[in-house]
Amino acid sequence: MEPINLFEYEALARTRMEPTAWDYYQSGAEDEVTLRENRAAFERIKLRPRMLRGSDACDTSVKLLDETLSLPVLVAPTAYQKLAHPEGEAAMARGAGAAGTIMAVSTLATTSLEEVADAATGPLWFQLYVYKDRAVTESLVRRAEAAGFKALVLTVDAPTLGRRERDIRNGFGLPPGLIVANFAGQALADQPGMDPGQSGLAVYAANMIDPTLTWESVEWLRSITRLPVLVKGILTAEDAREATALGVAGIIVSNHGGRQLDGAVAAIEALPEIVETVARRALTLVDGGIRRGTDVLKALALGADATLIGRPALWALAANGAAGVERALGLLREELGLAMTLAGCKSVAEVSRALVRLPAGW
Repeated sequence: MEPINLFEYEALARTRMEPTAWDYYQSGAEDEVTLRENRAAFERIKLRPRMLRGSDACDTSVKLLDETLSLPVLVAPTAYQKLAHPEGEAAMARGAGAAGTIMAVSTLATTSLEEVADAATGPLWFQLYVYKDRAVTESLVRRAEAAGFKALVLTVDAPTLGRRERDIRNGFGLPPGLIVANFAGQALADQPGMDPGQSGLAVYAANMIDPTLTWESVEWLRSITRLPVLVKGILTAEDAREATALGVAGIIVSNHGGRQLDGAVAAIEALPEIVETVARRALTLVDGGIRRGTDVLKALALGADATLIGRPALWALAANGAAGVERALGLLREELGLAMTLAGCKSVAEVSRALVRLPAGW
């Protein structure tokens, strides 16, 4: 039977993926405390629905950076999507576009950004890691501009890779035939597997990615592109203040899916202080732990302009390619519409902080 929620896509995907690839997608850092908290934090937030609001037809659409989306859920950047499906990022882009939303494409894609752009049926953002040789990153920016990407997403929470023990145990790396496709023909394309006890991805990141980024790096990126720049990986009001002062177009509240600093605050728990600090001077988005339309509703009520999903999109891709991605996003849209109806909201604009009750201590 076709999955009827994202959890069922997860179960189906596990039967279709090679175990090492499954562990790579599913794992968090160290004891995976933050990975679990991303989900558990949503469950602690309670909804306060209003009655007799005449909300039989709910509009789930939102507008972000001049793009109107059918729902406030984007596909987050995730690496190595051909581990889930032979068509990888191209299929993900088709599915996201068919669902009426944006896909953010990873620097570490297994399909080149140009090929993803050719396959896409909707708008794309491009996620950037800053390489030790900044000319490498600048070249990616130029290529993204030329290919028609609509924004850049700078990941700022990975100066070094978190200790992902499942990957270490498995000696994770790309299998033969897969490369970091944006660097085809270059040494940067190779991310080989290792013997158990060492992660090939961790070795690649240590060798290639610049760990010395500062806020000057954000200024540098903004100075070399005409595209809007969002920063991904912000968890504090202090960093949100720094980013907003630099004129970024948006902030993505994220702990990298629990894959970096274990014990870091859940993304949804960090959201309220960041929303207050940003004060609508930039977009505020959040990822991490979103599995239901009610989770999206809670994030909107706490001030997010939109949300992103990472692992659930990969599960849907593994389960049924582009059609799976479109269907999974459609399920979230249906669930959100139902939740809005039951909560008394006719549109996303009507969702307010009064809709949620937070746990003590938030």
